Amino acid sequence: MELFAIIFSALLILLSVLPFIQHQHWVFRVAEFIKLQLLFLQIGAFCISFFLIKDITTLWVLQSVQLTLIIYHVFILMRYTKFWRTQKFPHAKHSTNKVKVISCNIYQYNTEYDRFITLIKEEKPDIFLTIESNKDWEKALEVLEADYPGHEKIGLENTYGMHFYTKLKVNKIQTHYFVADDLPSIEAELETEDGCRFIFFGVHPPPPSPTEEDNSKERDGDLLAVAKKVKDYDIPVLVTGDFNNVAWAKSSILFKKTSRLLDARIGRGILSTFHAKYWFFRVPLDLLFHSPDIFIDQLFIYPSVGSDHFPIGCTFHIDKVNDEQAEDVKTLESGEMEEVNELIQEGKEEESDNR
Repeated sequence: MELFAIIFSALLILLSVLPFIQHQHWVFRVAEFIKLQLLFLQIGAFCISFFLIKDITTLWVLQSVQLTLIIYHVFILMRYTKFWRTQKFPHAKHSTNKVKVISCNIYQYNTEYDRFITLIKEEKPDIFLTIESNKDWEKALEVLEADYPGHEKIGLENTYGMHFYTKLKVNKIQTHYFVADDLPSIEAELETEDGCRFIFFGVHPPPPSPTEEDNSKERDGDLLAVAKKVKDYDIPVLVTGDFNNVAWAKSSILFKKTSRLLDARIGRGILSTFHAKYWFFRVPLDLLFHSPDIFIDQLFIYPSVGSDHFPIGCTFHIDKVNDEQAEDVKTLESGEMEEVNELIQEGKEEESDNR
């Protein structure tokens, strides 16, 4: 049992340290996703090691490193919990009406269409986005088009299809392919019922994993291209979708700083959306970022619709007078824009090398 405790502790330490190595291969990036799981496992390993490891030197070396990493994980994760103090902003008279959004990676091979359609009919969002939706899903969603006349349909069979529907007034919709011609993002300029214009962006880059991309180059390049696109917009912006990333990853932080957007999860909960069937391995891959003049009223996860992701939803209002969230915006430091440009270029080159 002593050998097991030593090996188990050493493995947890290794998994915690790997993300510090700024290499884009999936081996180094995947461990970022399971920070919450590592925290609980390391707390358990820290406790039992006192009883199982007899060699004092080995014990204190492992425990010192383990405790340092536990404190680090808590420091990073606590801002994504409700214990992190965030100010609540009331809905002022000059604010827009509330807007409800639902985004869901419906899993291309999920054929339980009615479960998602029922969710939309019950929740009546102003906007909804489906990810991994192919032509079969496109046909199934036709029953909702009478209520959602504004739409953009990209029915791909490569698990990167995307469909956007809205009840709101649409000024413009366009599809972008920032790093690859089979990885779409949807941008829509919309108006609230009371005439306030804003940008909605739906994204779904590929994940770094042994079964998909060997590295995170396309993911990072795609997301940072979106960030550069929206950073200078002079109207409110909301970006959501399956980021195949976690908010505390360096590339997500670069996204937030480049785009000058806020992470909606801060102070509201980790809200893990994947994997719907394996509770211990759930991670928050479906993210939502917004400009400081968008105020999130609620952020929530819906029950399963048969996919491997839970749908994520929010209600928000726009208040262009209130600038209190502006102080929370983080911007790029010296040299980071060069890094962003390099990552975008690497993402484009990676797509070329794979074709």
